[in-house]
Amino acid sequence: MSQSPSRDTPPPPRPRSTRTISRWILTRPDRLHDDEQRQLNDVRACCLELDALSRHVGAFAYLLARPTDATVTDWITAVRADDLPALRTYATGLERDVDAVTTGRTLPRRSGPVEGHVNRIKMIKRQMYGRANFDLLRKRALLTT
Repeated sequence: MSQSPSRDTPPPPRPRSTRTISRWILTRPDRLHDDEQRQLNDVRACCLELDALSRHVGAFAYLLARPTDATVTDWITAVRADDLPALRTYATGLERDVDAVTTGRTLPRRSGPVEGHVNRIKMIKRQMYGRANFDLLRKRALLTT
């Protein structure tokens, strides 16, 4: 006869969702609550691939946020040393545009204003879906303030 668990025993904790673990990895460590940091460390200890992924994501964030002697090519080399297919694909894409990434890290100019205009034009285009051609889109983009 099997014994049923006693009513005093709490149920095991529910496994964390992929979204929650992703958020923990992508959040700066100093902004995680102690409980979240402990749970992330537990998950990383259980899965070596997740630990490697977390290290690489943190290194990339540090590389972009702070000027260091490390380069993007150093990060790509470190990623290639581990067997993480999705991150390796991202690294391959970065390698194709390594000059642009390096320039973006080092120059004080940013493309934010241009991205804002592109976003505005895309919004106008979405509003006009199926109604007109490029000529009307051009006129609306030029005349909209």
